Amino acid sequence: MAAATLVQLLRALPSLSVEHGLTAESFAYATLQGSAGHKDWIAKRPAVPAAFDPGKVILSREGDEVVAVLDRAEAGNAIDRSMRDGLHEAFALVNMDPTITRITLRARGKAFSLGADLSEFGTTSDPATAHMIRCRTLPAREAARCGDRFAVEIDGACIGAGLELAAFASRITATRRSWFQLPELAMGIIPGAGGCVSLTRRIGRQRTALMVLSGRRIGARQALEWGLIDALVD
Repeated sequence: MAAATLVQLLRALPSLSVEHGLTAESFAYATLQGSAGHKDWIAKRPAVPAAFDPGKVILSREGDEVVAVLDRAEAGNAIDRSMRDGLHEAFALVNMDPTITRITLRARGKAFSLGADLSEFGTTSDPATAHMIRCRTLPAREAARCGDRFAVEIDGACIGAGLELAAFASRITATRRSWFQLPELAMGIIPGAGGCVSLTRRIGRQRTALMVLSGRRIGARQALEWGLIDALVD
C-alpha cells in the first residue's frame, strides 16, 4: 500500500506547485501513518536506545551569510522535535530578512543526518493532527521559499528527512565518503519531510521512486551523476 501510494503521489506532483505538493505529500503520509503496515512496524521496531539530549541547530551570521549547524552528533544528527523546530525557525528567519544572501546547512559529527528520530514515530497517533503539525512546522516549507539562497555541505550518511530537506537547496556539495538513502518504505510509510517534492525536482520521479521502492544506498559518485548533489569536495 505504501508503494502504491508513493507512485500515485509522484504521478500527481508535476501538476502541483511546491507548496501544494508538500500538502499532497502530507496527506499521503498521514494516510499511511494510520495504516496497519506502519502500526505493525512501530510494534516490531528494534528497541529504542537510551534517550539523547534534544537536538539543536546552532546559528551564526557573518556579514550577509548565515550558517546553520545540526548539533546532535551523538545521535547521528537524527532530527527530533526540537531540531525540527530549530530548522523551521532558521529558514523562517532567512525568509523574513532579505539582507541574508545565503544560508548554509552543515552538521557536526560523522553523519550529516540519520533522518527523523525513530523514537518519536507513533507519538502523535492521530493522522489528522500529525498533518496539521506538519503544515505549521515542517522545515521544508520555509526552506523551499529560500531555496535560491540555500546551500548544503554534506559529509557522511544523509538519510531520510536529512536528505529530503537538503534536496531543496540550490547548491549541494558532499564528500566522497557520503551516501544517501530513503528507507521509509520498510516502515510502511513514504518520505514525509518534503522529499517526494524535493527529490523529484532534483533527480526526477523515476529515480526518486527507485530510491524509495528499493531502499538502497546511493554513493556519492552516483549521487553526482544523477544530480542529487552538485559537486564532490575533499
